[in-house]
Amino acid sequence: MTLFCVGLSHHTANVETRERFAGHAESECILRSAGCAEALLLTTCNRVEVYGASEKRVSTNEIARCLVRGIEKDVHEYAPAFYRYEGEKCVQHLFRVASGLDSMVVGESEILGQAKKAYEAARSSCTAGPYLHRLFQRAFRVAKHVRTHTDITRGLVSVGSVAVDLAQRIFGQLSNCKVLVLGAGETSERTARALASRGVKDLRVSNRSSDHARELARLVGAQTVPFEQWPEQSREIDILITSTSSETPLLTSENLAPMLRDRIDRPLFIIDIAVPRDVDPDVNEMEGVYLYDIDSLQSVADQSLRLRRQQIAAAEEIIAEHVADFVASIARGLNSVARAAEHPSVADRSLRASEL
Repeated sequence: MTLFCVGLSHHTANVETRERFAGHAESECILRSAGCAEALLLTTCNRVEVYGASEKRVSTNEIARCLVRGIEKDVHEYAPAFYRYEGEKCVQHLFRVASGLDSMVVGESEILGQAKKAYEAARSSCTAGPYLHRLFQRAFRVAKHVRTHTDITRGLVSVGSVAVDLAQRIFGQLSNCKVLVLGAGETSERTARALASRGVKDLRVSNRSSDHARELARLVGAQTVPFEQWPEQSREIDILITSTSSETPLLTSENLAPMLRDRIDRPLFIIDIAVPRDVDPDVNEMEGVYLYDIDSLQSVADQSLRLRRQQIAAAEEIIAEHVADFVASIARGLNSVARAAEHPSVADRSLRASEL
């Protein structure tokens, strides 16, 4: 049985390519269509990855076809964006991902929670078996070890905090800005908290689920806006930061144009950190509108990265030690199975000890 990872991320694909593969497939589909023994799908704003275990090599193109959105099935033009890791390289990659070393914002902690949710979803659907169970449980331990023994989380450590930093560079003081956060998930919560910590007094929250919007507003001292009314906010806000799970753009040049007529010499800054994107790219062509998508945050994140180079080196050493130990433990488990086959009298005990 071979562990493998097939995916694409901000390192290899722009946001337009990533959104073609985000939020569509399920682990069961990949298991059924690609012929894996085990499969787990990890989807975030910056990556779409499939982790699997299989006796035979699974085609990267077959997995890509399972992931692609809509009816488009010719994935050959996107092939260069996909990477593949097998065996020890797969283990190392996941450990780096879970620890935040492969993130756009190095050291961010959101990815660990997202990996845990992906693992729980795969376990619930019975697509993650003993191999992925051991792999992901160790990955969670590694992430905790890295965060405990390094300062990798210092500085800007979430996409939301980087988005707020960009807003502050544009406006200077944010205390006089009117800001709307669209969405109430984990990324939106981190963004709202960062805005509140930077002194934003007029903070508004809108979400499809009014309960979630009210809870987030309560946490950060914001006011709620009914979801059906949020476009009207574009008449008066200075900054819109959006991060929802919508499959289609929520803001287009058509529905934004009427709002802009009431804005006299007041620019509207939009930071779209959703994948798929919440805002149609054509909006950036409108006069007085400045649109930044998640790829635009890369330069801001890179500056924070330079401050943590030494911590990254320390984290890589920790990961290397765990990779070697994990690979050795898998080998020991397989050897136990082999010995059990030679000595049936101790088979049950050996299989239990292997935990495979």
